[in-house]
Amino acid sequence: MTACVKGRASRRRLATVVLTLVTAASSAAALVSCSTGNGGTGSSSPAGPRPTPPNTSSFSGKLPSALSSAAASARAKASAAASSASAAASAFEASVSAEVARANKAAAAELKKVQGSGNATSDVSLTGKPRAQTGGLVAVVVNITNRTDQKASYAVQVDFADPSGKVVESRIVGAENLDPGERAQPIAISRKPADLKLTPRVAKAQRY
Repeated sequence: MTACVKGRASRRRLATVVLTLVTAASSAAALVSCSTGNGGTGSSSPAGPRPTPPNTSSFSGKLPSALSSAAASARAKASAAASSASAAASAFEASVSAEVARANKAAAAELKKVQGSGNATSDVSLTGKPRAQTGGLVAVVVNITNRTDQKASYAVQVDFADPSGKVVESRIVGAENLDPGERAQPIAISRKPADLKLTPRVAKAQRY
């Protein structure tokens, strides 16, 4: 009886030892898995598959530069804006010229006869037009008012001067057959580059 009890006790101790060894081995395996999953730092890595790095073997040339792309885009926009402004200026001038070409031709012929500033400078004033409406050109509205009691026609020369006061361009406009008190508003447009700072002024005004 005593021998049987001793045999069972020995088997229990052996089972306990085996269980302890198995548990220790499992713990060691878990530690090895944690340490090798993140470059040997000992920290645990997040669950799930690792991302696969891109295969660069098929890449050729250089990646486009964001700065170069932005500069090219800006140059393209500036070129398009300049072309648009030029077209707008041409369209504005063409529309005005079509309306007053004949009157301006008659006015130019009349001013050739005039000595000095003419007899109607007090009947004329100038009003600038916003460049947003003229395609960037320097343009002025020539306000002509017939202050007499008879029908009359007018010829006006507008000079455009640079900052030094030098006249760099002259334009002639006219208005025909204005009734007493009637007002006309032809437009004088400079053809000089839009970036020039020009000052318009009435050089001659003749009533005929």
